[in-house]
Amino acid sequence: MRDIVITGMGVVTAAGTGCKDFAAALRSGRSGIGQVPPDCRLGIDVGALLTDIHLEDDLRCIEDLPADLFTRARRAAHRAPFSAQVSVIGAAQAWCGAGLHRSRVDPSRVGLTVAGQNLNQRLGYDLQQRYGERLAYLPPSYGRHFLDTDQVGILSEILEIRGEGLTVGGASASGNVGLIQGSRLIGSGAAEVCVVVGAMMDLSPLELHALDAMGALCSKASRPAGEVCRPFDRDRGGFVYGQGSGCLVLESRSSAEERGVEPLAALAGCALNLDGNRSTDPNPTGQATAMRQALRNARLSVADLDYINTHGTGSVLGDESELQAIKAVLDSQVARTWLNSTKSLVGHCLTAAGAIEAIATILQMRGKFLHPNLNLDHPIDAGCRFVGAGGASPVTVKTALSNSFGFGGICSSIAFRSEGG
Repeated sequence: MRDIVITGMGVVTAAGTGCKDFAAALRSGRSGIGQVPPDCRLGIDVGALLTDIHLEDDLRCIEDLPADLFTRARRAAHRAPFSAQVSVIGAAQAWCGAGLHRSRVDPSRVGLTVAGQNLNQRLGYDLQQRYGERLAYLPPSYGRHFLDTDQVGILSEILEIRGEGLTVGGASASGNVGLIQGSRLIGSGAAEVCVVVGAMMDLSPLELHALDAMGALCSKASRPAGEVCRPFDRDRGGFVYGQGSGCLVLESRSSAEERGVEPLAALAGCALNLDGNRSTDPNPTGQATAMRQALRNARLSVADLDYINTHGTGSVLGDESELQAIKAVLDSQVARTWLNSTKSLVGHCLTAAGAIEAIATILQMRGKFLHPNLNLDHPIDAGCRFVGAGGASPVTVKTALSNSFGFGGICSSIAFRSEGG
């Protein structure tokens, strides 16, 4: 298989927008989780919502963004659904970060993977509330916008991508599924570059209520909002809804070398498997299988592994199951391998989570630190090596896994290797 590296990244979260700001949030433990204003009408008290995102303003903040790219982005996305606008901001950051605005690649050799499904639930809900009794006035543009492939079209137009493009879905594992699909495009020789976007799932009150009813979501603030999300803590009570998007530019090593671009990290191996389970209950066996396969594909042993960015949602059963899987994989190495959960800072960003957490993993590797696991006052397993809640830990990480698991028994894990920095 061809060597695959990451050459650009872009991120939009409630904790920080852009890699520089997001890295500062990770290092300081700055949380984006807060009280949800009643006028949001989502039926939840606490969340990590994007309340200060403006397409044109955020595009103008991107260093070296070419005027023609800005113009295309504004024209294609200014009336697009909010989820698509957030994807455009992150993708433009990653595109420029990879230097693709200066050192171009044949557009037919650039692929695009939008990771996520059911991205515009809030849009459909709001339009139903407004036009349910007078459908003749429904905007025709909804015929495009309710399709997740709308984002493929918008992003390909802005970035002038002419290679393969598609959407992939894997529930909360979608971001990792997108990275795996992108790596396969490059590994097979179908592309030299693949832009992978973990897209924001913009939920309506219907989905949030259903997740709350099934016991997965922590929607009510029984304590200060910043203390509600508690991955791996004894007092955890479910995940906190987060909004955000992450974009990574994957590239063959030979293409990056030809363009003179320094890789940020290497995507060393990955795995995706099912555990034969239609319910929402996690399966430690399937999760362990994914981690073992990712390490094997990366030609790493558990003794080589420094750190795992966990799925770590803060759900009662999910955290227990993931730790069971981690302990089964690491065995005697469990006490020396660092663990944390980025969701303690940004909430659970659902279909975007895997991409955002891959970016968090790489930023920590390059910054030689590990971010705090917020609100971890009473760890559910004293035998595991969690990063504490108090602050970042200076750690040199050369190899890492990033886990993402989804409803329907979808298990994924990706291995990253440091490229310096």
